[in-house]
Amino acid sequence: MSQQTLYTPQTLSFKANLSFTISHHLLVLRSPIPFQSTNTLTKYKFILIPLSLKLKPKTSKPRFLSTSNMAKLDLPPLPPPPPFFWGETPEEEYYKSQNVRNNKSYFQTPHGKIFTQSWLPLDETQPIKGAVFMTHGYRNDTSWCFQKICIQYANWGYAVYAADMLGHGRSDGIRAYVGDMDKVAATSLSYFLSVRRSESYCKLPAFLFGESMGGLITMLMYLQSDDDTWTGLIFSAPLFVTPKKCTPSKLHITMYGLLFGLADTWAVMPDGEGPVNAIRDPEKLKIIAVNPQRYFGKHRVGTMREVVRMTNFIQNNFHKVKAPFIALHGTSDEVTCPSGSQMLYEKASSEDKTLKLYEGMYHSLIQGEPDEAANRVLADMRKWIDEKVIQYGSKTNDK
Repeated sequence: MSQQTLYTPQTLSFKANLSFTISHHLLVLRSPIPFQSTNTLTKYKFILIPLSLKLKPKTSKPRFLSTSNMAKLDLPPLPPPPPFFWGETPEEEYYKSQNVRNNKSYFQTPHGKIFTQSWLPLDETQPIKGAVFMTHGYRNDTSWCFQKICIQYANWGYAVYAADMLGHGRSDGIRAYVGDMDKVAATSLSYFLSVRRSESYCKLPAFLFGESMGGLITMLMYLQSDDDTWTGLIFSAPLFVTPKKCTPSKLHITMYGLLFGLADTWAVMPDGEGPVNAIRDPEKLKIIAVNPQRYFGKHRVGTMREVVRMTNFIQNNFHKVKAPFIALHGTSDEVTCPSGSQMLYEKASSEDKTLKLYEGMYHSLIQGEPDEAANRVLADMRKWIDEKVIQYGSKTNDK
């Protein structure tokens, strides 16, 4: 049942030289212009200003733009970003055009209140194949571009449920602070289980989906769950191994650790050695960069400490994974190492496991890749989950 696939440039035709990321450039929203597209922002023009811009010609080394230096550019006031990633179309109208129903609510847990959403097929008489419970990545939330994945699964006939992690989006907590990943995972899991165990879904196949750090949280939720709770696991560029560029130095972690937890929530950790490959399509970067819920500050001490601790923990517990799973990763991802997905594939006890590697792709496989590449990933996801429903759905229904 094991499958391992490596897509090469011969199987994907896209430009290989696009490397815009938020770390590479400062994105500036300028005056409105007509923009003919239903998939991107409709009325806004963007300018990417290289962060390596030399502010003083006589200086031999590049100077980075700071807030004070930005003022020297004398830019006009910026118009507000659109209310939604698709533009200004009202939500109900947009979701209807995508053939889905969306619902928003808050769920109270012992650790705080979390914001939740669901996406279901628009046709209420359409049979539901199964339920998919999705977790977004670090800095992100469920209300912006992450919805693209949720809407796709709903279009394939699945009921999709997602929650903003503690410290993210509209959920409680300090922004981007993940000082206890076990608690964060348990909080989202409590909501997912309340849906999974409901009369509507208790007999249907159910899958956990995690993207980036959400993949790490998803793995913790799986390990916290009873056996046979989940039909399968889906990992999109999961954070199982942190690249050197993104790993905080032992000096920083030790130094702040000496403050006995007083610095745990401080947003003072450096971003790493330099820019990383995250978003490959510059047009999609423009949309991601104006997410009003996204956190753009420095990493918090406790979050980086916990990333180091929990990635080590997960690597030592891959052998406990017995459920069917698929891991998908771009080979040029510098935010989360593809080697983490490979390690899971090699060490997991699952008899049914699949690894998909995409040559040249960056970190954000759906929201940040050119459409042709993103559609290839989506096709692989759909093929895998539909096969698992056929293979294991009847067993789940017998429970």
